[in-house]
Amino acid sequence: MNASENKKTKEETDNKKFEQQIAVGEAVGIVAAQSIGEPGTQMTMRTFHYAGVAEQVPTGLPRLIELVDIRKTPKKPIIDIYLKEPYNKDEKKAKKIAQELEEITIAQIGSLEENFEEKTITITLDETILNERKIEIEQIRKKIKQSLESLSAEIENRANVVKIKATKANLKALRKAALRLKNLAIAGVEGIKKPIVIEENKEYFIRASGSNILGLKDKEGIDFYRVYTNDIKEIEKVFGIEAARNALVQELKQVLDSQKLTVDVRHLMLLADAMTANGYLTSIGRHGLAGQKAGVLARAAYEETIKHLVNATIKGEEDRLLGITENIIIGQTVPVGTGKVKLKIKL
Repeated sequence: MNASENKKTKEETDNKKFEQQIAVGEAVGIVAAQSIGEPGTQMTMRTFHYAGVAEQVPTGLPRLIELVDIRKTPKKPIIDIYLKEPYNKDEKKAKKIAQELEEITIAQIGSLEENFEEKTITITLDETILNERKIEIEQIRKKIKQSLESLSAEIENRANVVKIKATKANLKALRKAALRLKNLAIAGVEGIKKPIVIEENKEYFIRASGSNILGLKDKEGIDFYRVYTNDIKEIEKVFGIEAARNALVQELKQVLDSQKLTVDVRHLMLLADAMTANGYLTSIGRHGLAGQKAGVLARAAYEETIKHLVNATIKGEEDRLLGITENIIIGQTVPVGTGKVKLKIKL
């Protein structure tokens, strides 16, 4: 590039930069809320079938609500497990890892029978499945012992039968133990169900129902730092708030894209920034951001008006009228746009 072309490129870049700047005092929060809220009214209540996953995964409005409410666990968690080389180039190796990761519970490998009169639980195991999955009886016995540590039970095993005697336990405790044993993970990674191998961008990866990132940490062949789940709370717990913020933007965009709704990603980024600004995930609503507003009048204007006003009176709170809502309530100019600027005439 010569000097003239350099100058032209610089001018074009500067002009684009100037055009993208927001006006001083622009109410970006309101613009973002409108830009996300309006397309949100067109969302359907449909569910979406994820490739390779048997369950119908919520999308559209139910998923959007799930995200902004920061639910403890998604209705249908899904995890994508990426593999290191050479596993991600070999379908057989990828399938072998998928089989090893699948959670196997007692209910899947045998039948469970309770005898309340003798206070015993008898588990009859299917030897064919045990041989297929290469699961040892002793391995099952150890897992059962760990699970029933608080019950002071005697555990006997012979051939393919495991018998648990809990003579000191009451019937309620015995029933609870039986239910717990049915769902006890014997092999694989707890929470990883129905894994399937998928090929995408010339590499194989595993998609499964459920989620357990930490359970995959030391597993051979897994690229731990590329593992992705739609459970935002789990991402925050394992990888931190910045990773959770990025995942939140990605999930919000995916929800809108799946409904063929176009929203500028910067609005979604602002929403995600607001929800993670405290250093932890905060929901939108009276138990989250709306309930954390600094001004008493702003909190009272949203929900539970009397409660907020009474609490503020008891504590002697002062509202400094720095927000939009407070100023509208008392009829003052809102601190937005030209209302943000104060002009004084020099006499």
